[in-house]
Amino acid sequence: MNEENQEMEPQFVEIYGEDGKIVKCEIYDVIDFEEKTYALLLPVEENEEDEDAEVIVMEYIEEGEDGYFQNIEDEAEFQKVCAYIESLEDEEEE
Repeated sequence: MNEENQEMEPQFVEIYGEDGKIVKCEIYDVIDFEEKTYALLLPVEENEEDEDAEVIVMEYIEEGEDGYFQNIEDEAEFQKVCAYIESLEDEEEE
């Protein structure tokens, strides 16, 4: 995670889950990869954080002053982004 993100208050967003229900997520990190921006989102319950929650990776798109999250539809792109994220985690461990 970026050092500047560690010092900031957590930011939360709401996205639609696979079942169509709204899921509240904490923005864990934002990364740039191959000229795109991706957000790592951690789903949270209203009154507690789930330690076993899986990270949701979504593309972040800015249009003017507005921004939104979009699913990564291309499986190859998704796999490349996940591999990049894992490589960053490995670097942090060393």
